[in-house]
Amino acid sequence: MKKEGNVPDKSISSCNLDNPQVCKDACGIEDGEGTGIKRELIRICSGAFIYAGVLVLSLPFWLELSLFLLSYFIIAGDIVWKAIRNLFRGQVFDENFLLTVATSGAFAIRKFPEAVAVMLFFKVGELLQDMAVDRSRRSIKSLIEIRPDYANLRINNEVETVDPNEVNVGDIIIVRPGERVPLDGVILDGVSLVDTAALTGEPVPRRVTTGDEVLSGMINETGLLTVRVTKRFSESTVSKILDLVENAATKKAPTEKFITKFARYYTPAVVFGAILLAVVPVILYHISVFTPMFAHQETLSEWIYKALIFLVISCPCALVISIPLGFFGGIGASSKRGILVKGSNYLEGLNNLHTVVWDKTGTLTKGVFKVTDIVSLNGFSKDEILKFAALAESQSNHPIAQSILEAFDGIVEENLIEDYEEVPGHGIRAKVKGHYVLVGNDKLLHRENIRHSTCDIGGTGVHVVVDSKHIGYIIVSDEIKEDAIAAVRKLRDMGVKKQIMLTGDSKKAAEEIAVKVGLDEFYAELLPQQKVEKVEELIENKRRMNDLVAFVGDGINDAPALVRSDIGVAMGALGSDAAIEAADIVLMTDEPSRLCEAVKIAKRTRSIVWQNIGFALGVKGVFLSMGALGIATMWEAVFADVGVALIAIVNSMRVLRN
Repeated sequence: MKKEGNVPDKSISSCNLDNPQVCKDACGIEDGEGTGIKRELIRICSGAFIYAGVLVLSLPFWLELSLFLLSYFIIAGDIVWKAIRNLFRGQVFDENFLLTVATSGAFAIRKFPEAVAVMLFFKVGELLQDMAVDRSRRSIKSLIEIRPDYANLRINNEVETVDPNEVNVGDIIIVRPGERVPLDGVILDGVSLVDTAALTGEPVPRRVTTGDEVLSGMINETGLLTVRVTKRFSESTVSKILDLVENAATKKAPTEKFITKFARYYTPAVVFGAILLAVVPVILYHISVFTPMFAHQETLSEWIYKALIFLVISCPCALVISIPLGFFGGIGASSKRGILVKGSNYLEGLNNLHTVVWDKTGTLTKGVFKVTDIVSLNGFSKDEILKFAALAESQSNHPIAQSILEAFDGIVEENLIEDYEEVPGHGIRAKVKGHYVLVGNDKLLHRENIRHSTCDIGGTGVHVVVDSKHIGYIIVSDEIKEDAIAAVRKLRDMGVKKQIMLTGDSKKAAEEIAVKVGLDEFYAELLPQQKVEKVEELIENKRRMNDLVAFVGDGINDAPALVRSDIGVAMGALGSDAAIEAADIVLMTDEPSRLCEAVKIAKRTRSIVWQNIGFALGVKGVFLSMGALGIATMWEAVFADVGVALIAIVNSMRVLRN
């Protein structure tokens, strides 16, 4: 099972409780963007206008109080209502409660201007916070725009505009220039340039033509494309990406969990501390033995005022807003670069990478195989060897099988194949033209007790056996990806201690790749379950719990290892659906170097988050001491709350500029 304690419960960060609505209520985050902000601005300006008028004019007491109350409720009526509502729900110690109690107390001791000012400055701060949050959201919400609104479905030579959900696999759709590709499919006719930036982060358009695959979310720029649909909309690339993004915020990082727990104990503590600050000094003064400790007797209202200042300062909004926003910004920055992170816990986990385990084919190498040599044995010609291999492999979609079929110039007569069986991790067993044929790796020969003299072959060796006779082998080579060597080197520079390759390929082929790329270790000739066992062994042998093991793969056979690792990373563009579903992070460009970018963003995000924690706690500690000693006023209390929150939020936004 996944993942040994490094994955937190699914909960959204909030000001006090693990509830998304509480987070929005307590921290002033509205669902609407433009309309909500304008409405809030009008309300604040209206209340501020009345407040300023009362300050300027000399009015009778009751009229002055009435107008101050009017401006107070115009500006902060929603906060008071939320505090009352949450009180009945048992959610007492949140931002709304602290502010309502503090300002109500200020009214009670006739500090009317300061009571309204606290709410006014707080709401202005909340408005600026909303704008900052919206900016962060837009970095991710821009992905929502890739959701297609319609598809041009061809029915009986007529084109009808329909909802993408109504299109089935095998249907034909038309994608005109300027339109977004609505579903995954294969081009039947047409040549065009497609913009893949929304999926991969790559700004350069890609040329596509007949036979090429196009993915939902791409933008057709130049030509008219006729596309045969290969996946329903619910299973398409765009749907998977949107699902990943929408659920990313549900997985909290350990730092966020720490702050949530901290707020649960911190907030009640400061409330009771404020109560003690209000009443204890007065009681002590009236006890004669303590009288000499006080230079003069301060009234109860003066101590209540100090306690109210203490309450306003204590609000933990800077922590509970800016920290989740920092991780949210990190996820947004990643998505802009074609790196989809399924949760902030995985983003933070990249900071603790100790071991990176690489799959070989399609991950470190291009997965584009070519037949480079054919070695014949026992009197068979190269053409005969290639023909037997092509017939046996004709039913397989493995890259090696496809390379053999491409090298075979003749026509594959499928009626000659009487029987076919795929042996996972070994090869193919088939009956071709009455002959029993085996096509596969060295392990298949040992399994079937076939006599052979050659085991170690450069590249990937595909042995061919006919009627229990080893007739030769085909050498298939794969190219290393351009950025694979640089990616391994950068990760090592970033603090990754060990990098290992796991592959089902031969030891000789694996060794060549491992040496060229610069890996620390490699394990070859592994079956899918053996990859999982090796990942488990690495996890069990970790020196510290914080040392995480990441597995990077792309194939369906990599899915179990992706699930078992601490952090599973899938190559998204060419990777299988199973690998993408199982992974925690998806690299949409199939470039190993994107993992380095993800680690860089993770390190920057963590640095900014801890800057916010240190700054907020430090400033609040100073002002809480000042408030308890009576040095701080209500105006300074507002800065300690709203000002610190704004500074922390502005700092959090820096991650988007990474």
